[in-house]
Amino acid sequence: MRVLVLNCGSSSIKYQFINTEEKNTLAKGVVDRIGMSGAVLSHTRYDGDTIKIAGEILDHQMGIEYVLGVMLSKNHGVIDDKDDIDAIGHRVVHGGEAFSGSVLITNEVVSVLQDNIELAPLHNPPNIKGIQAVTRLLPGKPQVGVFDTSFHLNMPPKAFLYGIPYELYKKHKIRRYGFHGTSHKYVSYRAAEILGKELNKLKIVTAHLGNGCSMAAVDCGHSIDTTMGFTPLEGLLMGTRSGDLDPSLILYIMSKEGLSLNEAGTLLNKHSGLIGISGESSDMREILASVKEDHKRSKYAFEIFCYRIKKYLGAYAAAMGGLDAFVFTGGIGENAPDVREEVCKGLEFLGIRIDQKKNKNNDEMISTDDSNTAVLRIPTNEELVIALDTHEIVKSQSAK
Repeated sequence: MRVLVLNCGSSSIKYQFINTEEKNTLAKGVVDRIGMSGAVLSHTRYDGDTIKIAGEILDHQMGIEYVLGVMLSKNHGVIDDKDDIDAIGHRVVHGGEAFSGSVLITNEVVSVLQDNIELAPLHNPPNIKGIQAVTRLLPGKPQVGVFDTSFHLNMPPKAFLYGIPYELYKKHKIRRYGFHGTSHKYVSYRAAEILGKELNKLKIVTAHLGNGCSMAAVDCGHSIDTTMGFTPLEGLLMGTRSGDLDPSLILYIMSKEGLSLNEAGTLLNKHSGLIGISGESSDMREILASVKEDHKRSKYAFEIFCYRIKKYLGAYAAAMGGLDAFVFTGGIGENAPDVREEVCKGLEFLGIRIDQKKNKNNDEMISTDDSNTAVLRIPTNEELVIALDTHEIVKSQSAK
């Protein structure tokens, strides 16, 4: 099956066209600056052929029209007809409590997604726009929604409930949802594959470290806890997000600085984290460069970032009653040996020993041969998870 995977953001569309039988990407790209001047589509074919197309791309429907156009292009395309696209898989950030897995998109599903907009006001609206655009442009083609939250939805109440009146959970669905689910799901599966062991017998902690960061405790293939919460703000220190803090702190800051709710939200989501502490950058590469120049605040940012990962690793090992593997993924997790080294330093009591050479070389397995806990660096592939889920759901529907 050939699946077009779409990840629609507020002003962008990331896409991949994947052959699910071969598990290979036939084409991929991104449409940037939708609704703004300087909009551009960047497209790469499986053979390395690359093209950039600038244009006036006013909305998501026009963006997807551009994607279909380049995929049909005689010189740069990979299909002869729109019918060569068998199905469309959408990344959807928030499914609330309604979806514990990926689902075939129907009018009823779209209605539920609209009801969940208040849970993900920045993400769900463009996700819905993408679904609606495909409905108009590729009528009759099956579409599947794959949710960031669904992998975590079956966490036990002791992990997902907050210490607030239970009535607020019942009334407003305030609970830990967790995000990056497709990434945590994929790398835990790949870890078991690499180790040659059954996933349902492993205790794995996965760390998705990018501009947004989260960790998950994956016990026998199931997420039993994760660092992000009701929103993607909770948990680890991130590029521009604060992560964990005392809830009273924001009330104090709002009072002292005279901030509105929106301004407080912007402070925590856009001006905190690595950039807030360092005053330099939200990019770990630039933070590390500043650390080497002995920039004190960048050093603080680096140390806090790694320390929080280490704390959650220990907590999740305790929650699962053991640890078989620890996985780094995401832009930082995959490409920052200094972060991986700092996080794993002093964790020999958990059976973790890093091979310095393997770590510097960005090898797949970076732990020593005598390490009781495997430490792996696994590039994530959320698009493949979306494509494979889409394949399975469309196939099961066709069999009915």
